Amino acid sequence: MAASGRNCHLLVFPFPAQGHMIPLLDFTHRLALATTAADLTITILVTPKNLPFLTQLLSSHPRRIQPLLLPFPPHPSIPSGVENFKDLPQRRLTALIHTLSQLYHPLLSWFQSHPSPPSVIVSDMFLGWTQRLASLVGSKHIVFSPSGAMALSVLYSLWTDLPMLDGDNLTAVVSFDKIPNCPKYPWWKISSTYRACLGGDPAKEFIKDLFHANMQSWGLVINTFSQLERPYLHHLKQLMGSDRVWAVGPLLDLTTAVDRGGSSSVPLDHLLAWLDGREDSQVVYICFGSQVVLTNDQTAAVASALEKSGVHFVWSIKEPTAGHVGANHNAMPNGFEDRVAGRGLIIRGWAPQVAILSHRAVGAFLSHCGWNSVLEAVVAGVTILTWPFGADQFVDQTLLVEELKVADKACEGAEAVPNPDELGEVLANSVSQKNRDERKGVRKLRKAALEATREGGSSAKDMEDLIRHLLSIQV
Repeated sequence: MAASGRNCHLLVFPFPAQGHMIPLLDFTHRLALATTAADLTITILVTPKNLPFLTQLLSSHPRRIQPLLLPFPPHPSIPSGVENFKDLPQRRLTALIHTLSQLYHPLLSWFQSHPSPPSVIVSDMFLGWTQRLASLVGSKHIVFSPSGAMALSVLYSLWTDLPMLDGDNLTAVVSFDKIPNCPKYPWWKISSTYRACLGGDPAKEFIKDLFHANMQSWGLVINTFSQLERPYLHHLKQLMGSDRVWAVGPLLDLTTAVDRGGSSSVPLDHLLAWLDGREDSQVVYICFGSQVVLTNDQTAAVASALEKSGVHFVWSIKEPTAGHVGANHNAMPNGFEDRVAGRGLIIRGWAPQVAILSHRAVGAFLSHCGWNSVLEAVVAGVTILTWPFGADQFVDQTLLVEELKVADKACEGAEAVPNPDELGEVLANSVSQKNRDERKGVRKLRKAALEATREGGSSAKDMEDLIRHLLSIQV
């Protein structure tokens, strides 16, 4: 875009969880590419141990993007030295959200001392307290959602209507009648953070105020695209009373996404060579994201299903971290790896997921349905086999399976142990002709996703409109 003659200084504040940081950094990279230095300068706020996440971005835009390092605040529930959600048990999410709010005053001091403070704050949806800060310093506030529009609609509805559980019946159904298509979920599928707050978490009022602040923000950016979630984007515009809701996804740069996130136990060239030796669309990829660690029973069930199915597969297994008892998690059945030698490849730790999904040999993806994984599968045109564990994942499953009909259910729930015979059949069918309707549907979505981000596409237009708004802000 042409320079406006006025520079907009943007403060970007990601939430320190891999599934949140990566798409917001991808968005920042996209912004930097779409504008000139005369138009836009960017500061990214991170705590010291999260600075390595910015390495690639800072090297790509050394004069455009600068880091702002603020010390991670202490909290009795968070071990010393931990600054990222991947190193915490999921039950500590509210503690991490609450802890980061202690950066309010250090950030306010930075604003007040800066010779050219940001006119816009873009913060993750878990950092809604920055909306109050933005109002105080005279900046605009934009919420960034790493979740999809349907999932965000459900989350906003929860914190607006505050449904309560009558008794202890976890199968009681919560209806979201104000949301398009009126989704319904049993209580056990509702956001665990919301349920924990109703259960006496002292952070309840803080979390509620955080989401209410988000809904009052000047704008909203979502990592999705119109053809995927049009009715929910319209709903969010109505909810916020503004057209300043921009769907700019999929935020996925295939040229930079291969080696980010960690190191793999299997070298990339070996992995790609192994996949090269397989037939088109005949490999199942199995990964449950950066947080889920399977129990021994779940691991054994998946292993047995893979044996029974006879499919070729790549299985990425997350190693246990804080809060997991190692002896009770991820123990492979004796002899399993020998029995599947030649048709199975196991990766312990981080896997280059984008490279795997985009390989011609991969036809199906057994996934926890995290939104980043959903979009990566859609861009690759790979059918998803859904096993949601929590967070927004049950809503993502509804969108994929029931509304778009491009995925198949495999299992449900963090405590569930799948029947190996049934899961084995799902795995076998996913790479057979029985999967052709879902495969055809996801390939149409792939085409729509790629068109959305090209010049003239819906996401490209939304990005252009967002930039026009940013450059028109009076400082």
